[in-house]
Amino acid sequence: MTSSQVVQRPATPAAAPEAGGGGRGRVKRPRAPRRTLSPRARRRRWLGLAFAAPALLFYGFVVIVPILQSVNYSFYSWDGVSAARWVGVNNYVSFFTDPALLESLWHVLVLVVFFALLPIALGLLSAALLGRGKLRGGGVYRWLLFLPQVLTSVVVAVIWKRIYGPDGPLNSALRAVGLGDLAKNWLGDFTWALPALGVIGTWTALGLCMVLFVAGVAAIPTELYEQARIDGAGPIREFFSITLPSLKGQVAVALTLTVTGALRAFDLVWITTQGGPGTSTTTPALLLYRKAFLNPDVGMAAAIGIIIAVVCLGVALIITRLSEEKDA
Repeated sequence: MTSSQVVQRPATPAAAPEAGGGGRGRVKRPRAPRRTLSPRARRRRWLGLAFAAPALLFYGFVVIVPILQSVNYSFYSWDGVSAARWVGVNNYVSFFTDPALLESLWHVLVLVVFFALLPIALGLLSAALLGRGKLRGGGVYRWLLFLPQVLTSVVVAVIWKRIYGPDGPLNSALRAVGLGDLAKNWLGDFTWALPALGVIGTWTALGLCMVLFVAGVAAIPTELYEQARIDGAGPIREFFSITLPSLKGQVAVALTLTVTGALRAFDLVWITTQGGPGTSTTTPALLLYRKAFLNPDVGMAAAIGIIIAVVCLGVALIITRLSEEKDA
């Protein structure tokens, strides 16, 4: 082969190393070309936005606009009739310095135990008993626990107000078994009114937690339990090694719903005790109602509402973040 017949290929330029690599850096990869949407894809995107626009506009009008108005009102002292007076952040400062509001925050912490922690613990116990096997009367048990979810909070409050009455079924049962000295007007007692209210919240939230956890247990592969039994694990070991770790998502959902429910508690409190006796069962939501309608201070009521909303949002974000970190 002669030199004239040799075909010389053009030399491929060497890729430049990345800066700061001392001549031994990684080779830069060519950037991927920007993906442009076809006219048909653009039309589909705009069509989707057009379908969602009415719902988004309605949501903005019903939710976003009132929130912005509440934020604006919270910086004023206004009785809803006369001219508003600018007070800046004084309403927010008063929230954390007013003794009545501070007392209501303590009441909310107590209600969180009854509205969230106890229902979740009892719901997990119910899931352990009902989820992996057939329990005699399990259907009736589920129906009784889920009953509060199909009743309105007003009906629940009226039922329990009758149960707790001086001549109600609870006191009648105590007298029948010789414990008449323990009978009292439970919702009218300064010491027992708040725990009695909390029991109502426990009974109300237990059905929701039970349904979430039983559904989660049903989705756990049975092979895991069979392998655990082969390895000699008992029911308690199965629960803490398989059931509980598999229900982290459901526990996060239940914890979010129940804790925010305790922070926003109003209807049960208003119908049963109206914050009494005295101020032993007041909550921030109840004080918000009083500030807005009974003793009008719209600015303070708006500030209370904004703080409750921010705390609920913060609780939801923290629980979600913690559950995601555990999953990771």
